[in-house]
Amino acid sequence: MTRVQSLLRAAASLAVSAALLGVLCPSAEAVTSEDTTSFEVKAGTLSLSTAPAMPALSAVTLNGSAQTTHTEMTNFAVKDATGSGSGWRVTVSGLTGAGNSAVFKQYCPEAKCSTDSGPGYIVSGHELPAKSLTLNSTSAKFNPSAEAPTFTCGSGCFVDNGSAEKIVSAAEKNGLGIFTTEAWGANSLALATPATLSLLLEKEVYRINLVWTLLSGP
Repeated sequence: MTRVQSLLRAAASLAVSAALLGVLCPSAEAVTSEDTTSFEVKAGTLSLSTAPAMPALSAVTLNGSAQTTHTEMTNFAVKDATGSGSGWRVTVSGLTGAGNSAVFKQYCPEAKCSTDSGPGYIVSGHELPAKSLTLNSTSAKFNPSAEAPTFTCGSGCFVDNGSAEKIVSAAEKNGLGIFTTEAWGANSLALATPATLSLLLEKEVYRINLVWTLLSGP
């Protein structure tokens, strides 16, 4: 047998072996198995994550004339974790009832203020008329700003009012998440006092009780 014949015979043998291996060891195919998973969603709550808190107002120095003194409003935050998209609103009003006053009224914060007993409001004490304190939200913003609620006191809202004043409002499908106010102006709170404002006894102040309410719906 020649060398060439030997090579051809070996090649043929390899070809047969390869064919046999192809028959005995077919190519592997992928095996799949379908699977599923899921989760449910439970509603959270609508809450004041940082409640509004009025700052101490600027002192009034009597000068014989009617005056308007200014103070900057403090920030507050609303958290809407309901997932409902119903919107919400924040209102403020003067609080009535025993031990409260819906307008600025003479108040003794200690057990005794000269001839007045405390702590508490002075019976038949001096007071300011309703609508003496105005909140203006012209410069105020919300963080984040996307789909943020709307401030409703651009023209001024009376804080010491007999009825609830709407301060901010989130439209339907807006206000979801946590929104914090910021950038209140230095003049955002304005207190109007008359020329006849009475001087109080030592340690006494003019005080008011306010109630902030967070409600569902704009």
